Amino acid sequence: MGNLLRRYWHPVAAIAELEDRPIKPIRLLGEELVLFRSGDARFGLVDRHCPHRRADLLNGIIENSGIRCSYHGWCFAPSGQCLEQPFEDIANPTARFRDKIRIKSYGVEAKAGMLWAYLGPEPAPLVPNWEPFTWGNGFKQVVFADVPCNWFQCQENSCDPVHFEWMHRNWSSRLSGDGSYGPRHLELQFEEFEFGHIYRRVREDTDKSNPHWTVGATTLWPNAFFLGDHIEWRVPVDDENTLSVTWMFHRVPAEREPYVQQRIPWWKGPIKDEHGNWITSHVLNQDIVAWVGQGRIADRTREHLGRSDAGVHMLRRCFEANMRLVEEGKEPKGLIRDPERNICVELPIKHREMFTQSMSLQQSRTLGRSLSYRLNEPEYQHQWGQPEAIKREYQIAMGMISDDALKTI
Repeated sequence: MGNLLRRYWHPVAAIAELEDRPIKPIRLLGEELVLFRSGDARFGLVDRHCPHRRADLLNGIIENSGIRCSYHGWCFAPSGQCLEQPFEDIANPTARFRDKIRIKSYGVEAKAGMLWAYLGPEPAPLVPNWEPFTWGNGFKQVVFADVPCNWFQCQENSCDPVHFEWMHRNWSSRLSGDGSYGPRHLELQFEEFEFGHIYRRVREDTDKSNPHWTVGATTLWPNAFFLGDHIEWRVPVDDENTLSVTWMFHRVPAEREPYVQQRIPWWKGPIKDEHGNWITSHVLNQDIVAWVGQGRIADRTREHLGRSDAGVHMLRRCFEANMRLVEEGKEPKGLIRDPERNICVELPIKHREMFTQSMSLQQSRTLGRSLSYRLNEPEYQHQWGQPEAIKREYQIAMGMISDDALKTI
């Protein structure tokens, strides 16, 4: 599985994070790395330990050309090449010992406010330019969470529509004291497409003319879930830990257009409260409770899969097939190498007009209510813990704070 996942780019940080602090520790696919932003604004991802005496480069010195070890001053470019060894260069300048030294390094690219890492063989594919990344006039944010379990049991959730009925409707109802049950699922259908899998569903309150069936929801290959206004990645830290990354888009109202976001904010949400109890108030937090509750690595020998698990079964078979492709020296599913194709990679999107068409704040709220979407609420609805500063930034962008009020800020 590790060999397969190394064929894809993974979001590991927000661009704004490295603007706030230019060095960040990264654990990805079991490797200890350091992500950095050099003084000339290039990004690098290298082994966390200096190849000289294994000092921790998290304590490195950022320079225009790269990162310098604070122990003995060896300096490395984002490519991994050693650029300078201060004492060695003086003691034996003709030996050019630095030319023989490279630190392990990986590719980094910036896209959609995030930094993406590639740990696989060359030539690397392109970082997918998913359709929502091309949308304008939107407030975007990147949200993280540390999840203490294997990434795959998080990803299986993406092909499991019935959990919406129980976890996000019925359990939420009980937690809130309501106690009512929502509409039941009556029919499911799962299918594979070039960039993942799609599930379609019919509930008691819908039929096959509803976008839940005509468009469906997208399990984005290999480790993401797409629901129109946001994409969630389950990034494998190691066998027992996952980094949850959510990229969220909110179309600003017509009154705020044209809107250009100069800096995409980021934040990390806690998964437990100050008393050590699981946070269960938001959709992603509820998912995390379910994922972690299966154990660090779910014991699938003790499962009893039913008809509702057809998507999970399909997903597992697809991963097994693609692991075999890699073992045979072939390319796995979903890689993009054609720049023309990557200008905008379209995805199945329910109610695309909500994200691409200009409308007033009231119009978008009215449309959202009619479609059972919670649009343009004053607080982030998907995950708990949004900082007040980002909440206010969002409210300003969405026109929820009047111009008169802005003058007093």
